[in-house]
Amino acid sequence: MAQKNVRGTEALLLSLMEEGVDTIFGYPGGTIMPLYDDLYNYADKVNHILVRHEQGAVHAAEGYARSTGKVGICIATAGPGATNFVTGIADAMMDSTPIICITAQVNADKLGTNFFQEADMIGITLPITKWSYQITKASEITEVIAKAFYIAHSGKPGPVVISIAKNAQTEMVCFEYNKKMFLKETVRPSEPIDTQSIEKAVNLINNAKKPLIVAGHGIILSGAENELKSLAEKGNIPVANTLLGICALPSGHPLLVGTVGMHGNIAPNSMTQEADVLIAVGMRFSDRVTGEVSGYAPKARIIHIEIDRAEINKNIRADIPLIGDAKVLLAEINKNIRYANRAEWFAFAAKEAGYEYEKIINPELNNCTDEIWMGQVIAKISEAGNRESIVVTDVGQNQMFSARYSRFSKTRSWVTSGGLGTMGFGLPAAIGAKMGNPSRNVVAILGDGGFQMNIQELGTIMQSHIGVKIVLLNNSFLGMVRQWQELFFDKRYAFTRLANPDFQQILKAYGIPAQRVTRTGELDEAIKRMFETPGPYFLEIVVKQEENVFPMIPAGASLDEIIYEKPAAK
Repeated sequence: MAQKNVRGTEALLLSLMEEGVDTIFGYPGGTIMPLYDDLYNYADKVNHILVRHEQGAVHAAEGYARSTGKVGICIATAGPGATNFVTGIADAMMDSTPIICITAQVNADKLGTNFFQEADMIGITLPITKWSYQITKASEITEVIAKAFYIAHSGKPGPVVISIAKNAQTEMVCFEYNKKMFLKETVRPSEPIDTQSIEKAVNLINNAKKPLIVAGHGIILSGAENELKSLAEKGNIPVANTLLGICALPSGHPLLVGTVGMHGNIAPNSMTQEADVLIAVGMRFSDRVTGEVSGYAPKARIIHIEIDRAEINKNIRADIPLIGDAKVLLAEINKNIRYANRAEWFAFAAKEAGYEYEKIINPELNNCTDEIWMGQVIAKISEAGNRESIVVTDVGQNQMFSARYSRFSKTRSWVTSGGLGTMGFGLPAAIGAKMGNPSRNVVAILGDGGFQMNIQELGTIMQSHIGVKIVLLNNSFLGMVRQWQELFFDKRYAFTRLANPDFQQILKAYGIPAQRVTRTGELDEAIKRMFETPGPYFLEIVVKQEENVFPMIPAGASLDEIIYEKPAAK
């Protein structure tokens, strides 16, 4: 773009547009007003979504980023507006989500004086960002924006915070966006391929009797879905996914054996304990995956493919660490992978899966009582959407039932809060996902606890006419906490019962079509109506109050200590 003299805030907006930004989630305030004044002039080029709380803005930016692969952008004013971003920034850091959070700041000459609405966002967010920077003069803006996009999206993605002093917003500056020049000292060379380790990994895989691939979020972040599929099919290797790795492989793929971890499927958890080679790709061996680490994968030699060197040997020791981009490294491994008949290994998987189906899945999906069970709701929604919907969940039982029973045909169709486990994530993240994917169905699966943490974002849906389908699984409990209280605290339900409002009246006030379902026989027609209704829709489903998510691996237990049902009463 040709040089021209502009105000700092216009330089910021022009820089964002140079990076392809078309959607911003934000909330105006005093110190950020110069930016909003310029944004008024670019309303035909940049779609600003006015949220009802800054936490909603950052979660919406996360949902946008996770479902599109682009960088999500959110804006807030100084002080409390900026600090309301913090939970979402931490969430994005834990789940490697590329977002840029732009916050206002007081004039540079007032920094450190406890000026009205001054908050040190750089100091506050330093541990939970990939990079944070305080802009104190307009001449810094264009270069900082270029670096912010590169850092947020490169390597292991994550959040960036940019704080812009009021004077930098209003100063005049000569605008020119020369990204190549800005990044010449920032761009880092990619990790060299360790050909010897690649060769060792190939030999280990080719000679394995019971290999298992564990596909993490890194597969999706690197766009390595085809390489994962190729490795599995060339070697005839079963694939399990982590919670954030769901939809890295289409749900119907014959080599997919399910999800590992605390509420994962029996087969992949049992296979982890029996595997002789574990190929972990783009995952960090979270405690929710491993259980007690001393008992994890005791028979396996471990190949760990990971872009972040700091994750290697942090939780689980790798026999062959491969550091770099999953797409690149899997492509190298695939060149020499041989097919092997693993009939006994797949028979073991089928036996474990059959046990789970008989013990847990079949009763949940074929419930014939009037009382509605969460699992059957999720399965019906998935099939009604032809497995093509983007599913965004909150945190808790709604999340785990969604992970167990949602089915996907496309990548980037599953958005949830993993590492931080942020209640209130689901509704605003679904808004972001819908803004990034206007032609796809976006279904928000929420519990009555998490829904009420950011219920105000119904106003955002109303004002901006955002066609999110909202499914509320209402059990009048903080369901996951209640489950733990039932199983491990002698059913002492300490402060987990919820006295809920009339959600139908609330949705009526927001002008969003709504329905309440209380009996199993009403489900199919209600779900059909939800998908057929243009625009947003709210489906409240009153579900069984004391339902538990099984199987379950208790905290601190190993994968061998799976609970399949609630213990018998003493």
